[in-house]
Amino acid sequence: MVRSSKKNWIFDLDGVIVFTDKFHYLAWKKMAKTIGIDLDEKTNNRLRGVSRADSLEIILEQYKGEPLSQKKKNELMEEKNNLYREYLNEMTPNDVSDDVKKTLRVLRERGDKLAIGSSSKNARLILEKVGLTDAFDEIADGTNIKKGKPDPEVFLKAAEFLHKAPEKCIAVDDAFSGIDAAKNANMKAIGIGDSARYEKADYKINKFSDLLAI
Repeated sequence: MVRSSKKNWIFDLDGVIVFTDKFHYLAWKKMAKTIGIDLDEKTNNRLRGVSRADSLEIILEQYKGEPLSQKKKNELMEEKNNLYREYLNEMTPNDVSDDVKKTLRVLRERGDKLAIGSSSKNARLILEKVGLTDAFDEIADGTNIKKGKPDPEVFLKAAEFLHKAPEKCIAVDDAFSGIDAAKNANMKAIGIGDSARYEKADYKINKFSDLLAI
């Protein structure tokens, strides 16, 4: 297939570029235990691609105590984030696959624009730890937005940072909520990982380097 033009890519971070799900799970699980909740993997799967505040509300569906104040909820979210950041600090460039590194390099050599569109407020820390900060032209993350996916805000913000119209961008996400966010932003959506089986994805890929054929 002949490539017709340069492309504008917006990538989710967790589950696409790096895999920090295990760190999220460990941090949420440890936090949940402090309020008497044993977080299982089934519930944890519902947290993927969801904002920190919404994730906490999902976990609190199992809470049996008195209703929590917003102040207490904020404290719990801060506790989780501190635990998560402790895990992230152990990350190195070895936590990024050669497939991802090579593909990003080829896309840049082609002259494509690359951005991150992640709900995570720790996106910059993660990219710094794995040595990929300079691999992307722009970073839109949880510090730039008020609404998590499936709201399109983070993808729209990434397109704005790239100075590109949303319909000229292609979003890559592993979560169903991310694919929904991309479609809500009027972008083409590529499903990878779990979302490769989501019917709303315009393209479905098995590995990151499959992007080179699109």
